Amino acid sequence: MRSLNLPLAKYATLETSRLTLRPIQLSDAADMFEYASDPKVIEYVSFEQHQTLADTQKAIADHFMVAPLGRFGIIHRQTNKFIGTISLMDLTPHGAEIGYVLNRKFWGQGLAPEAAQALLELAFQHLDLKYIQAYQLTSNPQSARVLEKIGLKCIGTLPNYLPSAAGMLDTNLWMITQAEYTASTPH
Repeated sequence: MRSLNLPLAKYATLETSRLTLRPIQLSDAADMFEYASDPKVIEYVSFEQHQTLADTQKAIADHFMVAPLGRFGIIHRQTNKFIGTISLMDLTPHGAEIGYVLNRKFWGQGLAPEAAQALLELAFQHLDLKYIQAYQLTSNPQSARVLEKIGLKCIGTLPNYLPSAAGMLDTNLWMITQAEYTASTPH
C-alpha cells in the first residue's frame, strides 16, 4: 500500500488568493479558542465547547500536533489571523473525508469554499485520491452550500448518525470522485 506521508509533507502549506493553510501550532490557541468556545459554532461540530484556553491548547496538542499531516490551520492573509481548521480525515490511499470549522466572524465570505477547494486540488492532483466525502448536519445548510460550491453531491441522509449534546443528529453524506473533479476543473 502506498504511503501518502511524503506528498502530504511536501504540501504541508498551501496558498490561495486570500488564505494560507498551514500546520496548527500552540500559538494558534487564543484564536482557536475564540471560535471553539462560541456556542453557535459548536452547534455544527463534533467536539465539545472549549471552556478554557487550556482546553484549546490540549486539543491542539492531542489532535492537530500529534498527527499534523493533512490537518491545516486556516490563516486569513489580510489580517494574519488564524480563523479555523480544515482537514483530510480518515485518509486512505483511495480517499478521505474533508472537515472544516470556521470562526463565525468569517462566515459568508466564501473562505470555507476557498480553503476546501485547495484541499480538493491537493487530494486529487497531488495525492491521487479517488474520492472525497464529507458529512454535513442537516441542521447546517451553510455547510451544504460550501459542499455544493466545491462540486460535492449529496448522496443521502444518515438518520441519527452523529452524536451531539442535543442527541443524535441527522447527517447528509456528500461525495465527489476524482473523475468528477477532473471533468469540472478547467484545464
